[in-house]
Amino acid sequence: MWRSGTSLLYSLLNQHPQIALMYEADLFLLRPLFSSKGSNPDWRMRWEFWNSALSRHHIPLDRIPAEVPDLPTAAMAVWKEYAGLAAVVGEKSPNCYDSLQELAAQFPGARFLVIWRDIADVCRSIIQASKGSSFFSRPGTSHRAIIGCHKLKQECDALVRRNIPLHQIQYEEMVKDSTTVMAGICRFLEIPFDARMCSLEGSDRSAIYEGSHHKHVKGETILSSKERPEVLPLPLKAKIDRYVCHWKRQYGGKWPQYPKLQDPGVKPAGAGERVADEVLFHGLRALDRFTAFVYCYAPFSWLNAYRRFKNRRYSQGEAAGKAAQPATSPAKKLPQVEVTQAK
Repeated sequence: MWRSGTSLLYSLLNQHPQIALMYEADLFLLRPLFSSKGSNPDWRMRWEFWNSALSRHHIPLDRIPAEVPDLPTAAMAVWKEYAGLAAVVGEKSPNCYDSLQELAAQFPGARFLVIWRDIADVCRSIIQASKGSSFFSRPGTSHRAIIGCHKLKQECDALVRRNIPLHQIQYEEMVKDSTTVMAGICRFLEIPFDARMCSLEGSDRSAIYEGSHHKHVKGETILSSKERPEVLPLPLKAKIDRYVCHWKRQYGGKWPQYPKLQDPGVKPAGAGERVADEVLFHGLRALDRFTAFVYCYAPFSWLNAYRRFKNRRYSQGEAAGKAAQPATSPAKKLPQVEVTQAK
């Protein structure tokens, strides 16, 4: 899930000389670009327009085949181009939390590494990140995260039932004892442990998006969570508490692992609340899929116009916020990508 320490985990993993993971390349989200007839002719350009995956990882367009038979072939070609001689290839992404089974079907033999974090802390981090990110300031992001964490749990359980290699870690334990956690990951990947995985010093984080919400992972020190002023609105905190109570009862106290303790007076989320939240979640995810679909098929002129409008609106909102209070961090530079159809 977003804001659960995936960027920190990515940075530490890539310190190992045998691991070379891409950062949120997310070609999987654009699967409409691939069909039984092969790839769309402009799949590379649309992917680059979507999230600058190739340029962020310094991969020249001409190094990737223009025509591929399917999505797994395209993804593997890019992963291997980025990884060079590294033995472990793939990517880090928090955007496929409800699609692990589909990924396992697309990539037979893949191994899955999942990181968990206290759901309340995930939502706190989302709220903090929304001050410098248009992605996290979208309506419904915290709702996606709460229900999405359970979707991720269900997907993990499905992989376990099918004996698909899965290793799960906790953010709270990673920042407390990175050596033990990283050594466990190396055993899972069947590669020797490398002490460099326990430090951010010298880590290449050039592929990580700019923004104040990534300032800690772009530092040189692994920071554990510190006591901060509460930012969760009371209704959101109460909802999280109700869901955590429900899930701990559902899974015999084994999940979620954090928080360890909970107010005994909290009542679990009722059936009505869960049904309503499930409907809203599916609506939000349908909107996410529709947005990706539009990027797969809309004319580039329309997409460029939308991108300019979106960036301008976000910049205006950010400027209004700065006028209301003193600035505490540099403004985020949003990508300005112009793509034209090749002829």
